[in-house]
Amino acid sequence: MIIGLTGSIASGKSTVSEMLKNQGYPIIDADLVARLVVEPGSETLEQIRQAFGPEVISSDGTMNRAKVGEIIFNDPVSRKTLNNIIHPAIRQEMLKQRYELLEQGFKTIIMDIPLLFESRLQYIVDKILVVSVTEENQYKRLVERNGFTEKEARVRINSQLPMSVKEDGADAVIYNNGTLEETKQQLSRILVNWQAVSEKE
Repeated sequence: MIIGLTGSIASGKSTVSEMLKNQGYPIIDADLVARLVVEPGSETLEQIRQAFGPEVISSDGTMNRAKVGEIIFNDPVSRKTLNNIIHPAIRQEMLKQRYELLEQGFKTIIMDIPLLFESRLQYIVDKILVVSVTEENQYKRLVERNGFTEKEARVRINSQLPMSVKEDGADAVIYNNGTLEETKQQLSRILVNWQAVSEKE
């Protein structure tokens, strides 16, 4: 069983991912994969250089994220170009890792994909687990934890699909508004319900 784990900014998805990791489930982390595919010397990074010019590569051969961010921030066309290069590479690498884990005999694999719905990746997983939080808590965490201003927090929350849409698309929802213990209990119930086992065959 392939479980797609997702949420929204400051929903606590990383906390749930950590809980799953501690229970022995193999995790494919989309954020790590995104960094992996643009490593120095990679084909993806070369495509980015061809699309945006040599200034997007730092002197040490890594991608100059600040420069790329600057280029795509106010230009939807450039952003689309970048996404068209990066997204297929991420998808391919995630599927490769999934295949390797299945080959190793893992029965349940967690694919931690922050933008699962936004990237329309529902088809690569069997079950979708959404970590949800009230907008009020989301906002509070962003301001307190990340030091965002009120406006910055609102912009980030509004740039993502509403929580309600994600909940509608989920097979199960963890409501992460209470204590860590409550979150853990919800997770355990869902895993038992889905008969998700962390051992290899």
